[in-house]
Amino acid sequence: MSKPAGGPKPPPAKPGLHPRNRHAAGYDFARLVGASPELGPFVLRARHGGASIDFTDPAAVVALNRALLAEAYGIRGWDLPPGYLCPPIPGRADYLHHLADLLAGQGQIPRGAAVRVLDIGVGANAIYPLIGHREYGWSFVGSELDEAALASAARILAANPGLEQAIQLRRQRDRNAIFAGVIQPGERFDLTLCNPPFHGSAQAVREASQAKWRKLGRGAAGAARNFGGQGAELWCEGGEAGFLRRMVEESVALGPQVRWFTTLVSSSGTLPGLHRLLRQVGARGIRTVAMAQGQKQSRFVAWSFLAPEAP
Repeated sequence: MSKPAGGPKPPPAKPGLHPRNRHAAGYDFARLVGASPELGPFVLRARHGGASIDFTDPAAVVALNRALLAEAYGIRGWDLPPGYLCPPIPGRADYLHHLADLLAGQGQIPRGAAVRVLDIGVGANAIYPLIGHREYGWSFVGSELDEAALASAARILAANPGLEQAIQLRRQRDRNAIFAGVIQPGERFDLTLCNPPFHGSAQAVREASQAKWRKLGRGAAGAARNFGGQGAELWCEGGEAGFLRRMVEESVALGPQVRWFTTLVSSSGTLPGLHRLLRQVGARGIRTVAMAQGQKQSRFVAWSFLAPEAP
């Protein structure tokens, strides 16, 4: 152990996580370093008395994610190109566990490759397909605009035998489309999932990053370096509300092919307009599912156009 970690300190446990979440008890750094020795140099003595890392150091966060994926899910060779979003593993896993509950209804969680899931914006990290397949055996299609992100995701799949058969990557060539060009005629999915871009412009992204960096007591110059993400991951015209409007509008024509459309919603202020639009287009079974990871509150919205008894 070296000197105390800088930056924000995680609690020893992760309150509010789903009961099936493997990370609900916090991080066992001894096990993580055993699974991925590259994490070792980043482990520091934390103020709460245990171990931690400096969460403002992007290399440390990538090393932590690599170790979590190796130890909990048996994923090898996970890495990210510089500048791409490094997702928090516990929160991403939580979304998937709640989606499993959505599919189960009051019955048993469906498992295995017959369950097909579409990840809109799979990213360079491919995190949802990796965890979803390891936890439930589901098969995935991941769509992505960014060629470099797709190449990164493909490298991760290639490093893990069997994943290339379970997880298919598709390039979305139309920047203004979400499902169109990805879901093929006659193709069916049990779920779609998405972590949509939040901001409405690149300038808004820069300002938010600088504000976050200042809250940590650091200079604004490090914001871009430590709070990564490519343009399509972080912003789009109309921001989150505009993106979700387009998603709902596209979902109408594809209603017979998808059991549940779902998306994370970052801002609670987006919910009233989203629910109103869903009612206007005739969506059924509209649900908002609350989630919590420590102090962070989040939620996803789900909707369908199929009758409840439909498969």
